[in-house]
Amino acid sequence: MVLKRRLKSLLLGFGLACCLMGIVVGDEAFQGVTSKWQGFERVDFTVDGRRCWVVVPNSPAEGRPWIWRARFFGHEPQADIALLNEGFHVAYCDVGSLFGNPQAVAYWDAFYKKVTEKHGLNPRPALEGMSRGGLIIYNWAVANPEKVACIYGDAPVCDFKSWPGGKGRGKGSPGDWKKCLQAYRLDEKSALEYASNPVDRLDVLARAGVPILHVVGEADSVVPVSENTDLIEKKYLELGGEIQVIRKAGVGHHPHSLKDPAPIVAFVRKHTQSNLRRRSDFRNSRIQFENKRKGHVAFMGGSITQMDGYRPMVCADLQKRFPKTDFLITQAGISSTCSTTGAFRLSEHVLEKGPVDLLFVEFAVNDDQDAGHARQECIRGLEGIVRQALRHNPKMDIVVTYFVNPGMLKQFQNGKTPLSIESHESVVGFYGVSSVNLAKEIAERISAAEITWQQFGGTHPKPFGNRICADMIDQMFSQVWEGPLNLSVPVRTPSVPAEPIDQNSYMRGRFVDLEKAETGKGWRINQPQWNSIPGSKRADFTRLPMLCGSQPGASFSLRFKGSAIGVYLVAGPDAGSLEASIDGGEFRSYLLYHRFSKGLHYPRTVLLGDNLDKGEHLLKVRIAPQGKQGGTAARIIRFVAN
Repeated sequence: MVLKRRLKSLLLGFGLACCLMGIVVGDEAFQGVTSKWQGFERVDFTVDGRRCWVVVPNSPAEGRPWIWRARFFGHEPQADIALLNEGFHVAYCDVGSLFGNPQAVAYWDAFYKKVTEKHGLNPRPALEGMSRGGLIIYNWAVANPEKVACIYGDAPVCDFKSWPGGKGRGKGSPGDWKKCLQAYRLDEKSALEYASNPVDRLDVLARAGVPILHVVGEADSVVPVSENTDLIEKKYLELGGEIQVIRKAGVGHHPHSLKDPAPIVAFVRKHTQSNLRRRSDFRNSRIQFENKRKGHVAFMGGSITQMDGYRPMVCADLQKRFPKTDFLITQAGISSTCSTTGAFRLSEHVLEKGPVDLLFVEFAVNDDQDAGHARQECIRGLEGIVRQALRHNPKMDIVVTYFVNPGMLKQFQNGKTPLSIESHESVVGFYGVSSVNLAKEIAERISAAEITWQQFGGTHPKPFGNRICADMIDQMFSQVWEGPLNLSVPVRTPSVPAEPIDQNSYMRGRFVDLEKAETGKGWRINQPQWNSIPGSKRADFTRLPMLCGSQPGASFSLRFKGSAIGVYLVAGPDAGSLEASIDGGEFRSYLLYHRFSKGLHYPRTVLLGDNLDKGEHLLKVRIAPQGKQGGTAARIIRFVAN
């Protein structure tokens, strides 16, 4: 029964997370005439009177990526089939008779809206244009650059004067040229002067960073390479864009694609398996920033957040985007702290400062290297933060960022996901929270020899590395914040799933004042005389009063309510151990000294009791005799309870 209830709660929570992410659940599956295509289910339907269909993979990939085919569906389908096997959807909306004109773009807009908003396909598809399909994929991309993951053109038409016009080296198609002129409502003279073909409007795509792949036959006499792909390649490179051209020697307009579609599939996978996981439309914070012109943005994390790194860059980007907005910025980064400490200090350091509109969280590196957390600890800490934040303000937008250290970098390069990131991703997926996987992005760029670890700047990145993170965040916002704000659209008000992932997550995490303890001889609350204490000190802590003791056997007691109790302290070279008993149980020893304590009074949270009943408890603590580290000191900043 317990397992059954747990499974039910997970499914309910997953259902909510899916809704927040736009994933198809229940009656949101594609409706229409079903058939089989290449062994996969195909669903045919209409949108605004146009024939459309979607081929559904047997097991959709994370994020529900898709490739949007233009023209000649089913011809040389090897890349589409390979992507279906990778978990991609393959979609088609028939606008072939319109030659990519504005009406065709409008039809595609309607199709995109349906499959992304109602059916949860990824908001940034790959576009695939074969032959004349090049006109619509480029024209739609220019109109919607923030919605495009990448463009794959296969012998694509990039200028209708070349085909069907035949005004250059190609033979053209007189009948299709007449239809094209009618579609654009142009005569011969105005068509030759027309300056809005794909070859003319690449600057929009280059600014948006849309990567391009073309596959062409060098002997193509129908869609001459020199009048189409060559022009695209030359201009896009001049604009600083990313483009790759695969040229087939001696091949004409046919056959399309590649016998082995692996290079095409690798290109599409690289640019659709994004290191941005946008699971929110950030509409709530946009309304606050743009319409109400006030906003509270908070940053919670370790030293990467505390330093002048990505945080001030993101703040500057937000101010530039919303120049008339009065921002309140809460900086809650504390060096060396992990997500466990974050869950206990979130309320006092962030939430008590007022409703937060946009929260950034960064703990992956410290959960990995400082705390050395297991999966359970990673989940309990981050879930505690997310659950508290959404309870405090259900409209809050949250972004979790994953930075990287050398060990994590090596894991990514070996095809593995670091434990802290994998654990955190399970939490953000469950709650519909967006994430920025800078760590994977950097690993991929280094592996591709685009940058070096030295350029990035290491665990605490240089401005160059922090700028990459800030740009990724800005790119995610651009996906949903471009264009006018429509206040008539209902605001999303998510609710916290009834059951958490882990019942013992620190979702009720809080500080408990030192004065709550009943102290005996050998303990006192004061500001330590740091000048006489060996070891480096951080200014964040030198002015704080602490509960201090160093005499073995000195004891205190604390009554508390909840499932966990511990101490948030600084542990320096003289740190010792505490022995703790809960509700009259046996005393157990807890080492305060950390491997970084040798030369630094290091901040950390040490839990003295966990997985307790949620009722009232009595904690008794005493200083242990001098251990192998040689110290007996304890300097407690606050008690923590859950």
